[in-house]
Amino acid sequence: MALKFPPADHSSTPERLTRRLFVLGAPLALAACVTNPPPAPLSRSAMMYGPVEGEPFPVDEVDLSEVDPRFLRQEVPAPAGFAPGTILVDINERFLYLIGRDGKAIRYGVGVGKEGYSFRGWATIKRKEKWPHWTPTANMVRLQPARYGPYAAGLPGGETNPLGPRALYLYDGDRDTLFRIHGTIEPWSIGQQVSSGCIRLLNQDIIDLYERVPLGTRVYVRG
Repeated sequence: MALKFPPADHSSTPERLTRRLFVLGAPLALAACVTNPPPAPLSRSAMMYGPVEGEPFPVDEVDLSEVDPRFLRQEVPAPAGFAPGTILVDINERFLYLIGRDGKAIRYGVGVGKEGYSFRGWATIKRKEKWPHWTPTANMVRLQPARYGPYAAGLPGGETNPLGPRALYLYDGDRDTLFRIHGTIEPWSIGQQVSSGCIRLLNQDIIDLYERVPLGTRVYVRG
């Protein structure tokens, strides 16, 4: 039996077919031209100050809108007169420098003590602690009993501890000066003169500094 084909549709002339295919294919062609832009790469600051993984307590992303950009971590020319490996804290400028080689230093923004509260001179880091215990000094409790009295017995390490995730303890010989270089739960205070004398860094910065400096590191505080 001969196979029967449907009658040819002469209405689909080459011209009409071309026009029909163009109309049908137009959405596909347009869709091919519309692409979603790739996500913007994270800035160096966003990467440095994002949340820190692997810690026993949360270390949250820093709200960079609260921090003057000049106080973010960066490599700068090293201040003259200090050996590599030395830490220089400039109270007036609100900067901490870790002196490197080849005339370079890593500079961190810091919060410093109120007028008359800051340590000055040479000291040595003789203790390093992760998630340190905090006890306000007797003088802090005496001067601000409402604020520090409830913590006179101390506060264990954790996300509400004012020392943050790391602390470096400054000694004058074998004497604990009671001054620390530590983190903060108040990132807005970096660049300010607000503490009871200690040197505070953003939490991501104190973690970075903690890993770079060994016990015995010399620290000079000027201002």
